Amino acid sequence: MLIDTHCHLDFKDFDEDRNEVLERSRRAGVKAIINVGSSMEGSRRSMELARANDLIFASIGIHPHEADKICPGDLEIFEGFFSAPKVLAVGEIGLDYYRDMSSRANQKKLFAALLEKARRKDLPVIVHDREAHEDTLSILKDVMGDKIRGVMHCFSGDEAFLSRCLDAGLHVSFTCNITFKNAQGLRDMVRLAPMDRIFVETDAPFLAPQDHRGRRNEPGFVRYAAEEIARIKGLSFEETARITTENAERLFRPG
Repeated sequence: MLIDTHCHLDFKDFDEDRNEVLERSRRAGVKAIINVGSSMEGSRRSMELARANDLIFASIGIHPHEADKICPGDLEIFEGFFSAPKVLAVGEIGLDYYRDMSSRANQKKLFAALLEKARRKDLPVIVHDREAHEDTLSILKDVMGDKIRGVMHCFSGDEAFLSRCLDAGLHVSFTCNITFKNAQGLRDMVRLAPMDRIFVETDAPFLAPQDHRGRRNEPGFVRYAAEEIARIKGLSFEETARITTENAERLFRPG
């Protein structure tokens, strides 16, 4: 059984067939899905999905792209989200210096504020980092300390960044993009990462596996990521599924 540790089933991409997607996920061996909020409204939708579906758990967060839109009143409202059932992480939060859709100053301010809330609530964090390695790790350590409960989602860094993330206590999560023909660099990172620190995710609707390139991704396709990790590590699919699921359960503690 697998856990898709990061997807966005609240996105409109799934409005027409969300229930069918969930049923396909069950048939594919997915035992739990963490739906990850990426805005104020997205976090609300994530909580609603978790309430309505036994397969789904919620993470609440505000993506760095949203940072310029956030005001102090929003963060007060966000505080109330923690009382919702089945909220087990804070994310997707972090920094994105690739698109720079919000100012870097506001990204840093929002990231630190949401990390502080996670620290006070003793919840793990789901971190987005794109071309912002130094600032991401610096802010994480400033707020959370030397050992960080969380995961670097959709890992895309090099060997040095992988080592620093692991030293900081973070897990690393790999998506179906490790199956892409041109993704040897990512496969090298899978090879180097210790199995007890690896998660699998889809980031659906994005990053569909090689066999489905150009289509919408969905949680059932997390099998492709697990199968590729098994191939790289020389493990059986069943062993890979067991280990990655135990890793996710240990961090997120789904009830």
